[in-house]
Amino acid sequence: MRMANALVLGLAILAGAVPVAGRNVPKDLSNVRGFNYTAADVAASPRHHIDHWLSYSPATTEFDLDLAKRLNLNQVRIFLAYDAYVQDKAAFREHLLHFVRACHKRDIGVMPVVTYRREIIADKASWPLAREWAADLVKTIGNEPGLAFWDVLNEPDWPTTPESWVRQRFEFAKHMAGVFHELDPRTPVTIGMAFVPGMEELADSVDVLQFHDYMQNRAVVRANIARAKQFAAKVGKPVVNGEIGCIARANPYDVTLEEHMKAGMGWYIWELMIVRQGWGPVHGVFYEDGTVRDPSIAAAILGFFRNRGPNILPENVDREGWVTRVVTHGKKWLAQPDASWDQGLDLAETAANLLEAGQLIAMREPPTRQVDLMRQGQPDLPALRALLQKYIEILEPYERKE
Repeated sequence: MRMANALVLGLAILAGAVPVAGRNVPKDLSNVRGFNYTAADVAASPRHHIDHWLSYSPATTEFDLDLAKRLNLNQVRIFLAYDAYVQDKAAFREHLLHFVRACHKRDIGVMPVVTYRREIIADKASWPLAREWAADLVKTIGNEPGLAFWDVLNEPDWPTTPESWVRQRFEFAKHMAGVFHELDPRTPVTIGMAFVPGMEELADSVDVLQFHDYMQNRAVVRANIARAKQFAAKVGKPVVNGEIGCIARANPYDVTLEEHMKAGMGWYIWELMIVRQGWGPVHGVFYEDGTVRDPSIAAAILGFFRNRGPNILPENVDREGWVTRVVTHGKKWLAQPDASWDQGLDLAETAANLLEAGQLIAMREPPTRQVDLMRQGQPDLPALRALLQKYIEILEPYERKE
């Protein structure tokens, strides 16, 4: 994406302007499979974007990027915290350069999201500070082959009130788009708009259109995608969705990913890691050790989706009689006043495996995890009895009737 036409670019510089031909703007972004990224173990929210850079770990970063590569992800969107930069500029530059190069090594393009202090945005007299920040960023990574886009301001259209603040943010976003266009004649510029109408309003300021979508049903998701694509075609600019996926907004990853893939719309999930002190309770694919909370998210990223149609085939968990065995032997165990701890654990584990494999129970607290924790702890027969009794009550209706 970084092959500029030297002759055209040279003439443009002499003329005091940069032509569109000199900027490496892709025609189509439908192949973007991206993620927003913050390390999972950063410190207290809402400082997680700042703390990510202050406590930056090259080893953690590379481990996480390898996880992304296993999911065939090819783009990353990462927030560059101004407060982390001013606290230690040399360290910030070093960390940012490592990140971009580590991504490039794995064929993952980088979209830095530039952030600013509120008081800088609010006061035009302070805008030169934002320009200095932008200039340092361009100097640091502007010539890196891993750099894909500059996202010069995140969601100037959110929150939607007060209107005066929205207008101020829009004006600042347009100003910073111009700054990055001036400072970096090759890298495409975008603004991460929260909504399609805002994307449309600022379209003249960017090379790449971007909107975010956390809508609650498929029809609205489809409508937003369709409107964004139609507008992009009208103005002749590529479009991408920079943020999708939030369980707390009724925007399940597998649902929204399926709709975006069907529509040929590129996307960035929010986010790769389950951030302990940030958005982790409602976002994320991986824990810091590489395990996942919900395997359906990883499957959806790879393009595999749950059958929600009329032709499903429900599991028959008692086809070979194991539900009947567990129910029968479990009741006998429960009736024994001197029941064996190990035997009870084995029965509970078998029940847990049947429940999970047959999709008979919610996985917010996986049964196998509960059994494993009991195995690791001190014997607690009352707790084990309660757990096995619970599992038997769920399994019993699924006993095969002869």
